[in-house]
Amino acid sequence: MGTSRSLQSLVDTAAGVVGADSVRVATPDDAFDHVKPLLVVAPRDAESAGGVLAWASRDKVPLVIRGGGTKLRWGPLTRPADVILSTARLTSIIEHRYGDLTATIQAGAPLAKVNRQLSAHRQWIPLDPSHEAGTIGGILATNDSGPRRHRYGAPRDLIIGITVARTDGRLARSGGIVVKNVAGYDMGRLMTGSFGTLALIVDATFKLVPVAQASRTVVVTAPSTALLGSVLAAIVSSQTMPTAVELETPPGRFLVRFETVERAAEQQASEVENLALSRGAQSDIVSGADEAALWQAHAARPWNKSGCVIKVSTLLAEIPSLLDWLRDAEAGSDWELVGRAGVGVLLLRLDGADDEQERVAIQLRARFKPGEGHVSVLRASADLKKRLEAFGSVGDALPLMQTIKRQFDPAGILNPGRGPGGL
Repeated sequence: MGTSRSLQSLVDTAAGVVGADSVRVATPDDAFDHVKPLLVVAPRDAESAGGVLAWASRDKVPLVIRGGGTKLRWGPLTRPADVILSTARLTSIIEHRYGDLTATIQAGAPLAKVNRQLSAHRQWIPLDPSHEAGTIGGILATNDSGPRRHRYGAPRDLIIGITVARTDGRLARSGGIVVKNVAGYDMGRLMTGSFGTLALIVDATFKLVPVAQASRTVVVTAPSTALLGSVLAAIVSSQTMPTAVELETPPGRFLVRFETVERAAEQQASEVENLALSRGAQSDIVSGADEAALWQAHAARPWNKSGCVIKVSTLLAEIPSLLDWLRDAEAGSDWELVGRAGVGVLLLRLDGADDEQERVAIQLRARFKPGEGHVSVLRASADLKKRLEAFGSVGDALPLMQTIKRQFDPAGILNPGRGPGGL
């Protein structure tokens, strides 16, 4: 455990803060990385969650925030902690303003369930990360996104308001229909991607979009990286408006999706098909059940196989040379590269020994000059995480990050170690 405090004293104190029905003794299933928690606390409301943080900060009790648990092992190794603060009871849609296309949702609500409820008014939050069990808070904390990022942006682009519980127990609201930002920060953007190291996200207000009437996906296959690059450049510079432009390699193809009214989806899909065929690539248009199965299989890559998963952010023009580098056996025999080709955010899965994975990650980082790309490790073995700085070097930004961390979490109890530079 993280300290010498006893299990019973933790249980008694936590129960006094949130009530006995919100506290349970942790089991082996709650453990991950170096975290072997003593208890799990699941507050029933935002005020109770603030009380837990105030207690933990006052008594210097390290804790880990957990939503659906799908990304607990992303990024750096979490240092030992005694308590898991669960958002499992914060699952409500607080308000759906369907006339204004906005909704305020608690952090523990699974995105898939939220979108099913919003669909009653043919609206949804246009986020589609790979893990269906992912919660609103977890998706925001990791800034996780899926194929539709091409059209709608990342989570931080869709937030118009946020509520967080600070480590002093107070609730802070910013943006949207609520009060102004505190301390001069754009709180929505600051918390999105912070990996829970600054505060607990309690709820968020999102811009919604209408559910599309129709969908078509063009599958473009090219035999060479040069042709892939040519087709990609043509797609992104065309007048079409895809919701997703995804790379899959192997085998070396793009999935280009159009979601709009029936006629527009058909016309734009045909335009991209002709564009690909005119350049010598193969092309096919899918819809209905075949299209749904295609995207379901795509979402599972690269998470459904073993190995580490590395996030690569790069320029569109660099994607063909990156593929050539990987295919020249630099990455070994078992790898795949998938993701947002249209915005240059890709996921590389590497299998094999940790030594080989480490070598490729280091060489991959060395390929990019400052401003041309970034490499971060999302999933890896504990041993590999010890060797690699998951977020890479943050350089001159680290002192500023440390200052912000001290301002929001002076006792250093929130998700210890999960931020850049060990924050």
